[in-house]
Amino acid sequence: MASTDVAASENTQGKRKEELETVVIRFCGDSGDGMQLAGTQFTNVSAAFGNDVSTLPDFPAEIRAPAGSLSGVSGFQLSFSSNDIYTPGDEVDTLVAMNPAALKTNLGDLKRGGILIVNEDAFDKGNLGKAGYDTNPLEDENALAGYQLHKVPMTRLTRDSVDGLGLSLKEADRCKNFFALGLVYWLYDRDATPTENWVKAKFARNPAIAEANLRSLKGGRSFGDSTESFAVHYEVGKAQLEPGNYRKITGNEAIAIGLATAAQLCNKELLFAGYPITPASDILHELAKLKNFGVKTFQAEDEIAAMAAAVGGAFSGDLAVTASSGPGICLKGEAMGLAMITELPVVIIDVQRGGPSTGLPTKTEQSDLLLAMFGRNGESPLPIFAAATPGDCFHIAQEAMKTAVEFMTPVILLSDGYIANGAEPWRIPEVSDLKPIKYEHPQSLNGDNQFLPYKRDEQLVRPWAIPGTAGLEHRIGGLEKADVTGNVDYSPENHEHMTHRRQTKVDGIADFLPEQTVEGPEKGDLLVLSWGGTYGSVRTAVQRAIKAGQSVAHAHLRYLNPFPRNLEKIIRSYDRVLIPELNNGQLRLLIRAKYLVDAIGLNKIKGKPFLVSELTDKINSVLDES
Repeated sequence: MASTDVAASENTQGKRKEELETVVIRFCGDSGDGMQLAGTQFTNVSAAFGNDVSTLPDFPAEIRAPAGSLSGVSGFQLSFSSNDIYTPGDEVDTLVAMNPAALKTNLGDLKRGGILIVNEDAFDKGNLGKAGYDTNPLEDENALAGYQLHKVPMTRLTRDSVDGLGLSLKEADRCKNFFALGLVYWLYDRDATPTENWVKAKFARNPAIAEANLRSLKGGRSFGDSTESFAVHYEVGKAQLEPGNYRKITGNEAIAIGLATAAQLCNKELLFAGYPITPASDILHELAKLKNFGVKTFQAEDEIAAMAAAVGGAFSGDLAVTASSGPGICLKGEAMGLAMITELPVVIIDVQRGGPSTGLPTKTEQSDLLLAMFGRNGESPLPIFAAATPGDCFHIAQEAMKTAVEFMTPVILLSDGYIANGAEPWRIPEVSDLKPIKYEHPQSLNGDNQFLPYKRDEQLVRPWAIPGTAGLEHRIGGLEKADVTGNVDYSPENHEHMTHRRQTKVDGIADFLPEQTVEGPEKGDLLVLSWGGTYGSVRTAVQRAIKAGQSVAHAHLRYLNPFPRNLEKIIRSYDRVLIPELNNGQLRLLIRAKYLVDAIGLNKIKGKPFLVSELTDKINSVLDES
C-alpha cells in the first residue's frame, strides 16, 4: 500500500484491519458509469472524516464517446491521508475498473502489488474487442499476476441488490457505481452516512431510485464484509489540519465564492458575463446560484460579446468579470484591448486547457502564459496573476479584483483544468481576515470647470466615474486619447507618451504586491521556480529533496506580471534555476529575457500534471550535473 502499516487488528468476522498513512484510489469506467460521482462522494466522506484530500478528475474529451471504447473512459483519482498532502498521488494503490477499456487505459498507473477491483461481468467478447483485447486478461494467470486481483460480478450483484423495486435493467445497472463505492467504503473503513444523506436529498422525488442506490451502496459493503476474497481492510486516521471550519472545494467553486465575497466586501454588484467552455463553465454555473448576494450572470451569444459586456459592466460601475479557456481568450482579445486602453477594471479568468485550437478540451495545460502576456494587438500590458491550488482560487480571485479596481486596469487570472476540477479541504476564512477593496466614484469636477477622466493620482490611476453622474460627462473609447483630458489624439508624441504611462502603471503594481517567498535555504545549489497548478507536485518533490539533505529551494509564483520586486535577488542566490511547466517553456522564456538567467526547463505537454517522481528525477539530474 501507500505507506507502512503502523497497526493491525482483527474484527469479529476474522478480517484484519491495518492502519495506513496515505492511500491513492482511482475509479474508472465509461463516461456513463458514474465514476466522477463515486469519486466525489468518496472525497466528501474523507474530507468530512478529517483527512487531507487531493483529487484529479479525468474526463473524456468526447461528450458521448462510444460505450466501451478507450476514448470514452472517465476516471477520478483521489489521495486521502492522515498527513498534509499536496497532490493526488503518483502511483495508484487501489484501482476500480468497471470495464476492459478502463482496465487497459489505467492499469499502468497501478503500483505493483496494488489492489485491482474489476467488474468481471463487463468482460464479455464485445467489450474486450472494443478495448483491443484478443483474450480476456482476467483469465490469464500472468497478465495480472503482479496485483491483488478481485474479480467482482458487480452488474449481477447490483441487480440482485435492487430486485423488487420495479427498475428496468438499464436503471438497475446505473446503480453499480454505488455498489463499487460501497465496496471501497468497506475496504477503507469509511462511514457512508454523508453519501446516504446525499442520496436521500438528491432523489427525494424518486423514492425507488433513492432506495436502489442505497441498497447498492449497502450491497457493496456487505460483499466486502462477507466474501473471502477480501481478508484485509484499512483505516486512515484524521489529519492534523489547522484548526477551523472546513469544506471541500474545487478551484472553480473557490473562484466563484471569492468573487461573490469581493462584491459583498465592497457593497457592489458583481457582473459575470461569459460563454460556456470547458473547463471554465462551472464558474458561471456557481455564480448563477448566488443572485441573492448581488451577483448578476449573463450568458452571452459568444466570447466576443461576453468580453464586451464585461467592459460595459465595468464602465457602469459594477465589479466586472468574464471567464473562458484558451480558445475563448483568443476571441476576447480585441475587447480586452478596449478595456486596457480605456483603463477599466475587469477580471479576465483563463482556465487553461490543452491547445492549440480546440486541442484537448478536458485535459490540463499551462500553455496560455504567453497568450496572456502578449495576446493583444499593440502595446497592451496587463497584470497577470495565477492560482496555485483549488483553495487558493478564493484568495487570488479577490486579489485580482482588488488590483483591477484600485489600479483601474483589467487583470488576467490564470487557472488550469487541474486546479479548476480538483478539490481539497479548504478552511473557511474569518471575515475579519479578508481585505476590503478600496474605490471611489467622483461626484464633482476635477479640473477647471470640467471633468478630466485621465487625470491620474501618484500611482497613475485615473478616476472611475459612473455614467449619469451630473457634470461628469466624458469621452471614452478605443481610439488613442490625450492624457488628462481623454480627447482623441493621434499625434506620435502623445501615443508614445500614453503607451509608456500605461506600461509604467502596470509595472508599478509590483510595489503593492507581496514579496516572493522561498521554501528551503535562502541560497544554495538549486532553485525550483514554479507557477500555477504545478505547486503541489513541486512542493512535495522539493520537500523530499530537502529532507534528503540536498541544497534545493522552492519559489512558487502567483504574480507573473509584474514579477515580485524581489524575484531577481532570489534567483541570483542560487547556482542553478529549474522551471517545471506544463508547456514548452513559456515562463522560462520570460525569466531568461528579463533576468538573463540561463534557467533549465522541465516540460511536459501530455494533458496530465507532473508526477512527483518526474520532478525528483530532474532535480537529481540537475544536481548531478552541477
